Amino acid sequence: MRESSDNGQMAAAVTALQRGGVIAYPTEGVWGLGCNPDDATALSRLIALKGRASDKGLILIAGEIAQLEPWLAGIDSEARERLEASWPGPNTWLIPDNGRAQALLHGAHPTLAVRVSDHPLVRELCAAWGGALVSTSANRAGEAPAMSGDAIRTLFGDAVDVVVDGALGGRDRPSTIRDLASNRTLRE
Repeated sequence: MRESSDNGQMAAAVTALQRGGVIAYPTEGVWGLGCNPDDATALSRLIALKGRASDKGLILIAGEIAQLEPWLAGIDSEARERLEASWPGPNTWLIPDNGRAQALLHGAHPTLAVRVSDHPLVRELCAAWGGALVSTSANRAGEAPAMSGDAIRTLFGDAVDVVVDGALGGRDRPSTIRDLASNRTLRE
């Protein structure tokens, strides 16, 4: 796994995010598509690109827990300890939406999916961006995720503004998803 990206690609990705763009990058197990979580137009563009139903919601990914603080406000200390014990790593949690998230982030759900990644490139990307990013598998709805930058370029062409090249994190599937309120595992 590459420890850091090309500085030019990282700068291009940040510029694309600032302009409402959609980027692609490797995560722990699959390639992801991302955008600015506070930009409703970018969120709509990403959902349309995937052909995904807008009521499904998306994941927020961060390089450190501090980048998720606006969305974590209101979580009690016991639940917070469970989150922190599982991060960084391929563990996505469904947390109560505290009203901070754009509607397209949580979709039709009262929860928001969040993760602190241990992937070096994701951590670097979030640090360069200065916060959390949207992360959803790089695929069209119902299809298998793209597993390389070249596959993304073939599948999406110019519809993805920047592909941040790097290696996947070695996991053979997407992140585990758990519900914070029930502690139930929804996807292993």
